[in-house]
Amino acid sequence: MALIVSLFFGFVPMFMFAAFVYWLDRYEKEPKILLGAAFFWGVVIAAGGAFIINTTFGVGIYLFTGSEGAADVGTTSIVAPIVEEFLKGLAVAIVFLLFRKEFDSVLDGIIYGGIAALGFAATENTIYIYRNGYLDGGWQGLFLLTFIRVIVVGWQHPFYTAFTGIGFATARINKNPIIRFIAPFVGYGVAVTTHAFHNTFGGLIGGLEGLAAGTFVDWIGWTIMFGFIIWMIANERNILKSHLHSEVIGGFISAAQYHKALSPWTMSIAGLSGRSTARFYQACGELAHKKDQMAKHGDESGNAAIIESLRRELASLAPHVK
Repeated sequence: MALIVSLFFGFVPMFMFAAFVYWLDRYEKEPKILLGAAFFWGVVIAAGGAFIINTTFGVGIYLFTGSEGAADVGTTSIVAPIVEEFLKGLAVAIVFLLFRKEFDSVLDGIIYGGIAALGFAATENTIYIYRNGYLDGGWQGLFLLTFIRVIVVGWQHPFYTAFTGIGFATARINKNPIIRFIAPFVGYGVAVTTHAFHNTFGGLIGGLEGLAAGTFVDWIGWTIMFGFIIWMIANERNILKSHLHSEVIGGFISAAQYHKALSPWTMSIAGLSGRSTARFYQACGELAHKKDQMAKHGDESGNAAIIESLRRELASLAPHVK
């Protein structure tokens, strides 16, 4: 029973967090199948691989030093951040390399990184809640660990891996070959650094004071990241505002549809009016982003053909959308 409860509190909150991250993608939502694959990668590949590698290095450090303290510190502060951020970041790298057409903006990088990290957190939280919570402290320990893992530090992994996503997204939208090469490594380095800082800072202070201080610093970081996401959403709105205006002039969409496409709430309610309406406004976002890519990178990956295809789709859907 305790294992089932641990699975519930490990996975259900992370599903809810993932739904919120998906909701934040206001103007050009990523394919659910890719997001589901990223989450699954975090659950199985990243979490499973990290458990094996972290355990192996921990045993190795202990055998080399003969010190459990050295093994714990070495694994927690050095090995785990490097390994876990690499494995989570691989999900972002795969989308970047194989599905470049879906990787349109910095916000997309944050979305994919965050979703993969939430899958990882679901598995890790289940293990912690059951092993360190229930087995060590019974039901009281289980609920205490649930509170800590979900409420107190629930956004830690998406926060770290978001930097890897930002790095890949920067490489995606930049023309400078040097920046395109180093940006993913810089993003990964920041992810590892913030992860290592979190794992080390509270422990150096120790006790409840360490937990409180670490949580305070964490929430400052998360607040700054959330502010950055809001700014990126506003930037995506500006992309739609700039590139869809000519579609009104061209007669592909109406002025009313144009203004509705700019609303940050449209994608939340469009589905209530049917699939055609939801697809119409999704296509508006896709068209604006493809035109932005066309302006920045030219006919990369067939942008011109995609733009014309989206225009035809909008023209066919527009009469059925208010």
